[in-house]
Amino acid sequence: MATVHIGKADFLKKVWNFEADAKTWKFLGDKPAIVDFYATWCGPCRMLGPVLEELSEEYAGKIDIYKVDVDEEDELAAAFNISSIPTMLFCPKAGQPQMTQGALPKEQIQSAIEALLK
Repeated sequence: MATVHIGKADFLKKVWNFEADAKTWKFLGDKPAIVDFYATWCGPCRMLGPVLEELSEEYAGKIDIYKVDVDEEDELAAAFNISSIPTMLFCPKAGQPQMTQGALPKEQIQSAIEALLK
C-alpha cells in the first residue's frame, strides 16, 4: 500500500470530522494513521516522501499514511495551525494525536509507528 493523497472530504471521513465537532478529537480510521502535511516545493518534504513510501510498504495493512498538500488544502492546514512543513500528525486508534514538525529520520518515524500500534 502506498501513501494516499487526501483532500478535505476524505479527511473528514477517514481521519476526523472537525466540522461536526471541532472541540472533541474523534479518530474515524479503522487503523492508526499518519497525516503528512507537505508542499511540493518544500525540500525537506521531498526528502521525507520516499521514507513515508517505504514505511507504507513495510506497515501495509497495519497503518494508513495520508498526504495533505497544504497549498491545495489550505483549510485543512489552517484547522491544524500548520505553520511549518513538513508536519506529521500521528493518529492512534484511541487517544489524542501527536504532531511533529520537520523531516524526521526513518528510525524515529518507525518508533512512533510502533507506539501507535500498541
